[in-house]
This record gives sequence, C-alpha cells and structure tokens, in this order.
Amino acid sequence: MGKNQRIKMLKQLHIQNFTLIDELDINFYPGFSVITGETGAGKSIILGAIGLLKGNRADTKLIRSGKDKCLIEAHFDVSKYNLLHFFEENDIDDDATDCIVRREIYSSGKSRAFINDTPVPLATMKELGEQLIDIHSQHQNLLLNQEDFQLQVVDIITQDSKSLAQYQACYQEYKKAAEQLEELKADIAKSQENEEFLRFQYGELAQAQLVEGEQEAIEQELATLEHAEEIKTALYQSEQLLSAESVGIIEALRTITQQLDGIKEVYSPIEEVAQRIESCYIELKDIENEIQNKTENIEFDPQQLAKLQERIDLINALEHKFHVETVTELLTQQKLIKKQLEHIDHSDEELQKQQAHVDQLLKDCTKKANQLTTIRQKAAKAIEKEMSSRLVPLGIPNIRFKVEITLKPLGNKGQDGVSFLFSANTNSPLLPVSQVASGGEIARVMLSLKAMISGAVKLPTIIFDEIDTGVSGSVAEKMAHIMDEMGKNDRQVISITHLPQIAALGETHYKVSKSELKDSTVSNMYELNQDQRVQEVAQMLSGSNVTEAALANARELLNMK
Repeated sequence: MGKNQRIKMLKQLHIQNFTLIDELDINFYPGFSVITGETGAGKSIILGAIGLLKGNRADTKLIRSGKDKCLIEAHFDVSKYNLLHFFEENDIDDDATDCIVRREIYSSGKSRAFINDTPVPLATMKELGEQLIDIHSQHQNLLLNQEDFQLQVVDIITQDSKSLAQYQACYQEYKKAAEQLEELKADIAKSQENEEFLRFQYGELAQAQLVEGEQEAIEQELATLEHAEEIKTALYQSEQLLSAESVGIIEALRTITQQLDGIKEVYSPIEEVAQRIESCYIELKDIENEIQNKTENIEFDPQQLAKLQERIDLINALEHKFHVETVTELLTQQKLIKKQLEHIDHSDEELQKQQAHVDQLLKDCTKKANQLTTIRQKAAKAIEKEMSSRLVPLGIPNIRFKVEITLKPLGNKGQDGVSFLFSANTNSPLLPVSQVASGGEIARVMLSLKAMISGAVKLPTIIFDEIDTGVSGSVAEKMAHIMDEMGKNDRQVISITHLPQIAALGETHYKVSKSELKDSTVSNMYELNQDQRVQEVAQMLSGSNVTEAALANARELLNMK
C-alpha cells in the first residue's frame, strides 16, 4: 500500500504569518518522515507552530512583523483512535477522518482555539493535542531525572491501568477518611475545651422551657394588661352609646322599627327598609352583648402583669445573650448545643468508629499497592530485557540497565519509587542514568524507551527533535531503523535530524530553508523529490561543496531502504 493510500495521522499543516513563515501549506504522510535543513533555517519554528496546537502559551512576538494575526491549522485523521468520548464530552462535532485543530493569535494579545470549527478553551485543545502528538525535544531528556516519568514508563509497560485506577480510588477514599478523622479529633478537642460553658448555656435554655410562639402571645397579653383601664373605659362608653335608654343607638333603632312596622300595611314600599333597619338592630344588639362580655372580662391584674413581664424579660435576655431575635432561633440554638454535647458524650465511640474505617481503608490500599508493586516488578524485568536488547545494537555492547523499585510511603501512585540505573561498562557500578550516561547515550536510551512504549501508548504522531544528538555512523543508522519501525502499524514518526544516515531512511523527506528577501527573511518547508533528496543527503555528508563521491554515497544510503 502506497503512502497516499495508508491512513494518515497528521495530514496537513497550514501556517500563516508565524515568525519567519509568510504562508506554508504542507502535507504529511504515515510512516517515518524526516525534516532536514541548516541550523537557523526555521525547523524550530515548525515545532513551535505545532506546539501551539498542543496548547502551548502564545506570544504576540510570534506574529510576523507587520501583520495583525497569525494562524496555525492542522488536519488529522484519527479514525484508528477512539476519541469519540472526547468529542461528545466537549460537545464538538466528530469527523474522525478530518479532525481540524486551529489556533489564532492576534496582535492585541488575544488568542483563540478551535476544534472542528468549534471555539474551545485552551485547556480543551491541550487535552486533545496530548492525545494526537508527542514532541520529543532535547530538553525532554531531562525527564530521566524525574522519578515520576520513570514510574510512568513502568506503568505504561504494565498495560494495567485498571489496577492503578482501583488503587487511586481506594487511596483517595482513604485520604478523605483520614482528613475527616483529623477534623473529628479537632472538633472534639475544641468542643471539650468549651464543654463546661456549653453545658451552662444548654442548662439556661432548657430551664427556660421555651415554647414556639410564646413571645408574641405574651407581648399581646402584656399590652392588654398595661392598658386595662383605657380598654375598659372605651368598651363601657361604647356599650352605653349602643344601649342607653334615652340616647342609645339600639333604643333608637327599636323605636324606628316600631314606627315603620306601623305603616307597612298602608305603605308597602317601606317594608324592605323596615327589614334592613331590623337587621341592623339585631346585629347591634349582638355587638352590644359581645362588648358587655369583654368589658366584664377586662380586669387589671398586677400579679399577672408582673409574671408576664418577668417571662418576657427572661426571653429578651436570652435573645440578647445568644445574639438572636426570636424564640424559634433560641430553640434552634438549644438543639445545636444539645447536638454538640451529645457529640462530646459519644466522642470516644465516634473516634473509634472513624479510626476503624481509616484503618480498614489503609489495609485495603496497602493490599492494592502490594498488587501494583508485583505488577510493576514484572514489568521492570521486561523493560530491563528489552532495553538491553535495544541498546546493544545502538553501540553500547556492555550495557547494563536496571529498573530499581524501592518502597516508599503510600502516595497517589502507590508505594513504589522507580529509578532507571545504567552502566555502559562491565566494571562500572549501576547508577541513575541521568548521572552517568553521556549525551549520546541518553539520546539512545530515550529513543529506546520511546520505541518500547509507543506500542502501548497509541499516539498517532511522534516527532523527534534531534534525538540523534551525540551519535553518528552506524549507530545513527540503527536509530533510524528504530524510528522506521515505530512508524509502522498505523503510526506516524517525524524526525528532525542533521545526520544523513537518518535522513536517508525516511519514507518522506522535507527540507526547511531560509531566504533573504529585499526587506525580510522568510522560512519555508517543502517535500523533496528523489533527485533533491540525493542532493540534500550528499550535502549533509560533505558540506556545501558537494562532490561526486558524496552524491554516490548519498544514492547508496537512499537505496538502503
């Protein structure tokens, strides 16, 4: 199957007004591709543009001089990679054969990110970018200093993310329970410090025997007692006005009723009026009786007044003391204090229960951590074996590579500390690889690690930025074969290189060049045809003065594929 028929990952890259690039449209293909060009030609610019699609920080200085904005857009075919969940979760249209990622940077400082023409937060672009492209630059070799990276490599090789996820869920539950235990201890200690005061407060409230709504009822009764004489006088006078024989309203209505009843027979139109007057008479008579009863019930009782005043003073004092305004709030406060006291009374029991819960979770975590350790120890043996088999052909015949696993206190990733130990010589002790390996050896170690884990981590596109630093000759050729091997099986590997042995093995060869125009400098990138490749590889072999021997050597290298 030709390179155009195979499934592509990064299919196309479009760059506009980005640093030295005016406009660039370049197609990419599956398998192993190489990018060459002189130092300073602009290879780092291409990587910088791709980095922006991975969510890297934008800077207005990246915009080409004199332009208002720059644009970087890439098309990916991710049909072999299960990313449907990502698109559904972020409400983005899913086109697996043409996933478009675009970044725009404006001279105003504004930056916009798009996935399939849908505006997205930069964090969302970063999340997708990490699943599409892995850029391995020289500074990534520093990862060999980091224990987390080494542990991550081991976990990738175990291909058992389920066990780690189960442990982490258990560990998070344990951490939460342990925090709750400490909070409980602190709460109990604080409550115990205030226990005597709390019991005093509760006693005050309980002794008061507060009743919901009593404050309003007492205040109403107090108002009545305090104005008893005034009320009684008003009621008596009202009664007199209604019922007095000479001037009372009721007596007048009774007289009117008698008068009208006397003429109903001879003047029928007055009958309705007479009935209405009679109704008023009956109603006012009833009112008179009610006022009379109320008047009889109104008595000034100094003892009851004093009793009620004492009760309301107690309620007001409690409200002031507890900084509330109602009996309802006082009752709520009483319940709260009671709960705190019950908490103190049962604190030993609660502590024992929570401690037992924490102990059980710790036991479960330790068990799962031990299982992780066993899985990792098995993976460590496989890593040691594969790394040795990969590094021997890369010019380190006496390689010793060991994955040292040491026990640590439980953490989010288990109880294992991982260190990659390295020795290039039979008589040299095994020491951390970052301490003893040369630059060229570290490059070979990192390439071998990437090759080993690329099968486990299904990244569509891997870009190596001068992974060949510090090597040459047959070792470089073998490194090229490793990258070529990685580029198979629906994967795309792109290597930026200065070595002809690596450049010659790429299925596709791109060149980055820089041109000096009248008023500006422009970088460009283009795909080389076969003749151009011969010329480029020959120039890499012999320098600017390309000889016939270099051309012949270049043709020989290119035919090695």
